[in-house]
Amino acid sequence: MTREESKLKTITKRSFTFSDYWDRYSTITILAIMVVVFGILRPTTFLTGGNLVKVMEQSSITILLGLGEFFAILLGGIDLSVSSIMALSGALTAQLMVNAGFHPVVAILVGVLLFGAFIGFLNGVLVTATGLPPFIITLGTQAILRSLVYIITDARAVSGLPAAFSKTMGGKLFGVVPVPILVALITATVLTFLTTKCQCGRNLYALGGNSQSAWYAGITVKKHTILAFSISGVCAALAGMVNIARLAAAEPNAGTGYETFAIEAVIIGGASFFGGVGKIPKVVIGGLIIGVINNGLNMVGVSSYYQQLAMGCLLILAVTLDRFFGASRKN
Repeated sequence: MTREESKLKTITKRSFTFSDYWDRYSTITILAIMVVVFGILRPTTFLTGGNLVKVMEQSSITILLGLGEFFAILLGGIDLSVSSIMALSGALTAQLMVNAGFHPVVAILVGVLLFGAFIGFLNGVLVTATGLPPFIITLGTQAILRSLVYIITDARAVSGLPAAFSKTMGGKLFGVVPVPILVALITATVLTFLTTKCQCGRNLYALGGNSQSAWYAGITVKKHTILAFSISGVCAALAGMVNIARLAAAEPNAGTGYETFAIEAVIIGGASFFGGVGKIPKVVIGGLIIGVINNGLNMVGVSSYYQQLAMGCLLILAVTLDRFFGASRKN
């Protein structure tokens, strides 16, 4: 072996650092630690098959919201309106079935493709047209949409949903697999394909990494920004469908504060607030981590106030570690 070959081998074969570990295994490590901790604290109840399925089912809404939030954060922005989109889409869809007599399938399509996609599209248009930070735009639409929910429902729950709808969106496939889990997994699979195999998905990573360079490369910034927020709206509307199916009613307060869970799922899942970094499967694991913490703390008998404290600490820890160990990595 020549001196040049030896030098090249030494350069390429560098040591495995904590930054490498954080990049690859941080999310699954956090999930494993949470499962082990609660498994030790409540071994006879937490680790049962029924409870683990329940955790996944409860996490489906957080996962769906997180999947949509991922695209806003991927661009270095944020979408604070996902919880309000979830509530409004659910309320409007419920009223279409209860008051207008729409078939459940038609109502779902209208609720997701019309309400969810349109509101997300509107968010994207406002962000690109005004040039304001997404934080400001979506904070405003969050308040507007939540107000519309109260106005449309008269601040009362919309009940009396068709049994077929609740069974289809909130039941179990073949009596075994909860449909909310399937909806979340199918959505994650489609979005994984979009981000890894489609040009528009790769463009979103490039845009989030460096918008100016992406523009010079011929990527239409406005079009892809609108696409990202439209996807966020669709995912939030899907979460709304799952939520009203599980509750058999559309509550005007549904999803209040869930935008925090969505953001936490994305960041704990390894995405960067700086944009351009993240993977869909890790967002799914991030949503499961939220579900495990909520379920585990409830079983231990910890107050909901402390649950919020735990979530906040975990979010700060994840962002801090990303700042020091992951901010410079790119997909």
